[in-house]
Amino acid sequence: MNLDDILDQAPQNSLIGNSLIITYDKIRKYDKILCSVSGGSDSDILVDLCQKYDDIDKITYAFFDTGLEFAATKEHLDYLEQRYGITIQRIRANKSVPLCCKTYGQPFISKQVSEWIERLQKHNFQWEDEPLDILEERYPNCRAALRWWCNDFASKSGGEESSFNIAYNQYLKEFLVEYPPQFHISNKCCHYAKKLVAKKYKENGGFDLNIYGVRKSEGGVRRSAYKTCFSSNDEECDEYRPIFWYLADTKNLYYKHYNIQNSRCYCEYGLKRTGCAGCPFARNFEEELEAMRRFEPKLYVAVNNIFADSYAYTRKYRDFIRKKRNNNNEGDE
Repeated sequence: MNLDDILDQAPQNSLIGNSLIITYDKIRKYDKILCSVSGGSDSDILVDLCQKYDDIDKITYAFFDTGLEFAATKEHLDYLEQRYGITIQRIRANKSVPLCCKTYGQPFISKQVSEWIERLQKHNFQWEDEPLDILEERYPNCRAALRWWCNDFASKSGGEESSFNIAYNQYLKEFLVEYPPQFHISNKCCHYAKKLVAKKYKENGGFDLNIYGVRKSEGGVRRSAYKTCFSSNDEECDEYRPIFWYLADTKNLYYKHYNIQNSRCYCEYGLKRTGCAGCPFARNFEEELEAMRRFEPKLYVAVNNIFADSYAYTRKYRDFIRKKRNNNNEGDE
């Protein structure tokens, strides 16, 4: 079909219409395109968008296997290949998530928090509630992490706490002072198991455009890093995010109109996200664990071994927050 036919058959929605037009334009302009497929609900739309136009095999579809994936996700990749008549390259990590956690440490709360804590641990930090100037004398060459610890970054407009301050996560400093971590914390699993692998694959493949799924409405550090759906890079391939402006309602309309089937992680397990199974960064990792216990018991055992310390520490932190809030509420009465 040509673009006019595709638009004629599209739902009456400006966000979907714009994504159809821009995707058509990008595929025409670029010669070698990489589409990153995660097996999640967003990438289901990416594949469907691309396959409306790609009749000259410009696009390479790639799935970056972190070594900790749902079986339902891998099963869904097979479904996508069959439905669209495509091949999805499975790219294995040089260092899987289990290996990274064993080598560098386990993730805790978020990538940014894990990064700061890892830096402090490398300097044998004693989790002291002291002024910044004193701590800089005790722990030289650790200024950025110490500024995080001392809430030294300016607040955002409107008085909102900066995400570069520890106070951005409620009671975290008090928790770390009272219960210092007894295990290594790190965000290296994301870096080595996925980010670095994807970067090398793009460079070695000579791609001039990378298509992947990021939506602004989801929030988070990665989403807030982009202002538009497109980024032009002089030294690396350009980046295009077709559903950057999609809202949850937009996705639902697209699913219904084009009969998009998500993986069993969504329709059977009841999960709202997929990715590294059981990742402690996910706010709802407890729900993921329960789904794994019911549907993928071997994976359930594996993640509980890999992230055991982080799960226990996160639960302790969440319990700490609840008690602090209850105590504060009682004090207000």
